[in-house]
Amino acid sequence: MGSMFLSKEEMAKKDDDHKPTKISPLRAPWSGATRAPLRKTSRRIAIVFALGIFVYLFIRNLPTDVPIRDRRRPEYGPPSVGDKLPAPGPMPKLKPDRKPPRPDGPAPKASPPEPARATAGYDVPLLFQPLSSSLGAVYSSTGGGSVLNKNVLFAAANLKSASMLLPVACQMGAELRSYVHFALMGGSEIDMGELRDVNGIDDSCQVIFHDARPDHAAISTFERLRHSATRALFHIHNNMHPQALLIDASGAEEDHFLAGIKTQAPLFGIPVIELPENAHSRLAWITKLDSSSLRAWDRISVDILIHASPGTSGSLIRLLKSLSAGDFSAGLTPHLTVELPHDVDLATTEYLKTFQWPPGPSHLLSHPRQLTLRHRIPHSRLTEEESSVRFLESFWPADPTYSHVLVLTPQAQLSPRFFHYLKYAVLEYLYSGPARLQDWDSRLLGISLDVPSTHLDASKPFTPPPRKIRPESPDAGDDNHTPFLWQAPNSNAALYTGQKWVELHTLVSELLAFQRATQPVPPFFTEKLVSRRYPAWLEHALKLSRARGYWTLYPSALAAANLATIHNELYRAPEEYEEELAKDYLQDAELSGSPETPFENLLGSGSLLPFNDMPLLLWDGPTTELGNLDMAAEEYANDFRRAVGGCEALAPGDLVRKKSMKDLFCTKDD
Repeated sequence: MGSMFLSKEEMAKKDDDHKPTKISPLRAPWSGATRAPLRKTSRRIAIVFALGIFVYLFIRNLPTDVPIRDRRRPEYGPPSVGDKLPAPGPMPKLKPDRKPPRPDGPAPKASPPEPARATAGYDVPLLFQPLSSSLGAVYSSTGGGSVLNKNVLFAAANLKSASMLLPVACQMGAELRSYVHFALMGGSEIDMGELRDVNGIDDSCQVIFHDARPDHAAISTFERLRHSATRALFHIHNNMHPQALLIDASGAEEDHFLAGIKTQAPLFGIPVIELPENAHSRLAWITKLDSSSLRAWDRISVDILIHASPGTSGSLIRLLKSLSAGDFSAGLTPHLTVELPHDVDLATTEYLKTFQWPPGPSHLLSHPRQLTLRHRIPHSRLTEEESSVRFLESFWPADPTYSHVLVLTPQAQLSPRFFHYLKYAVLEYLYSGPARLQDWDSRLLGISLDVPSTHLDASKPFTPPPRKIRPESPDAGDDNHTPFLWQAPNSNAALYTGQKWVELHTLVSELLAFQRATQPVPPFFTEKLVSRRYPAWLEHALKLSRARGYWTLYPSALAAANLATIHNELYRAPEEYEEELAKDYLQDAELSGSPETPFENLLGSGSLLPFNDMPLLLWDGPTTELGNLDMAAEEYANDFRRAVGGCEALAPGDLVRKKSMKDLFCTKDD
């Protein structure tokens, strides 16, 4: 190894180094021997150092793509709860929003699928540039700055939900009773023009469209989209003040949209109307309501009150079964109260054990129970006074403006669509703009579901009046589609408004107090105009109707046959009159119409007639006009006051109608 690293000069002298030489006396005997080992040691150190560097560089630069790997290399999975995600990097440059194409633009294209959205995505402040422009364009023309206006809003985030809502919105816009708006929210990338084309919406659709999606919606997080729904509704509320918000409740809508809307809308006082699946056919009548009616949609409550007489087990069970089959998709299911007699038969007891109200699955812990059963304690038969008081005390409206009661006799059997008709009629005749403007709501005592077969005194059969012919439309309408107004109330199946129920309570309270304090009772109050085949409280309802000039709305003959059937084949007289009328009245059941008759066909043109287009009847049957009805009411009120006595001292101002009924009982205390 040593010779490998020697120079040529050293190699030439190699042999000489091994030859014997004479040592000079001037040199130390060990000096030559020491120099050679030092030279070799330096070379060896240099060799070791070079080898060390070579090994270090080889190890340092080992390749990493060889098959053998370090098995301890960490694996990266989803972050655990509490781990912070890295801040998003710079966003790619996006194309500016395109303007919606004209309806006569390119042919319709299939809507693109929704992009998959991660929980970690774009999350920056929200901008609504298209929404700002569209709201500004209609702010003045639709009265957006006023709290009360004619604006109605449809909103959707899911494209399938939008397709369900758009036909309903266009149909409502065609009625020209409200300014109808449609707002698209959420994270879809479809532009508004393409949305219209895909759903076949052209210029004939009277709907104002708003793009309420935030900037960069397609890559936004779910939380950002939820927040965008609340902020978009905030801007819409400030610039439009919608009277109602209609959304899809079929199950297709986005969760983030529903969460944002249902959180924010109540804060603004905007009623949210959730449309069920197939709303364009099941709730087609909703498109005929104006913004004022829709504003009252979720404020209305209806209670159902049934007063069961002894021996009506079969009739009561049949009625309860028909109620369970009802379609209550038009609002909250009514609360049900059943007044039971002292003696309840076994069949009724067993049926009520398993009866579920509201109808639906009972295994849910959150399923509310809205059934009240009241069982009478006394054995004795009720008197007229006791029966009236017990029945009227069974309901009291929490808010007389919006709380109403549906009174049903056990002989009634209802159609599955009865609640739709009631909701439609209540919204139109009590809360619509024309109803408030023409004071219809103050005249309406109740809404009947059937047409009685006899007059109130049961002296002769009742025949509904013919349609009211007007010069401008002499051939319009049909007698079978003609609803009418009658001063006579109904106890078979009728809804009474909360305000009139309060007045009826007050009248009965004052009347009973007067009769107990006055002996003998004047003949004016003892005379019975209502047959004993009807319950005693109906006599008091007739007094109220005659004194105030109120009327009850009755449906057309065709509509009544498809809303309620009154089974008189098992008729039982009211308990207070049962001994007097034992089996005195027996009739066949009124035949019901075909269950397949479309709901809209029951109304003739599909719309409810205004009151001034309906025939008007006095309590005993003759057709009259509104002026004559008012004169008859004034005359009856004066007779009422004279029967009470002491009214001569009242000033004209004291005779003004009062809800306290003090104007009828001749006292100056309110």
